[in-house]
Amino acid sequence: MESALDEARAAGARGEVPVGAVIADGERIVAAAGNETRARNDPTAHAEMVAIRRACEALGQERLAGLDLYVTLEPCAMCAAAISFARVRRLYFGVGDEKGGAVEHGPRFYTQPTCHHAPEVYSAIAESESAAILKEFFAARRGQRPEPS
Repeated sequence: MESALDEARAAGARGEVPVGAVIADGERIVAAAGNETRARNDPTAHAEMVAIRRACEALGQERLAGLDLYVTLEPCAMCAAAISFARVRRLYFGVGDEKGGAVEHGPRFYTQPTCHHAPEVYSAIAESESAAILKEFFAARRGQRPEPS
């Protein structure tokens, strides 16, 4: 998860919403990414989507069975679907997203009968660090200091 946090910090430094994602095969990182929606002018370039694309390209396959995804923010519905379609084994995420999340909030994508594959889900991994990165980013955008955790 530390690598995903690094990707989130790098995304924030580029002016992107600071979310980072890493696809791993055990201890080996297959792909890593931060949000790139602004850089690519692409609303689908969320960290998870970019990491999935990079991992599939690196491995020369369309499925990521047996691999794990670490992401700093609870995936949205689009990313949850991509994670399912890629057949990711385990999803580890940092902070929940009450407004846009789709795993433990909102539509709870993996509990739907139309979901063909649900990864094992582990939430609140490096939750305080993930939340702090987001809070600091948005506070700076508003010209405020972040509230103490």
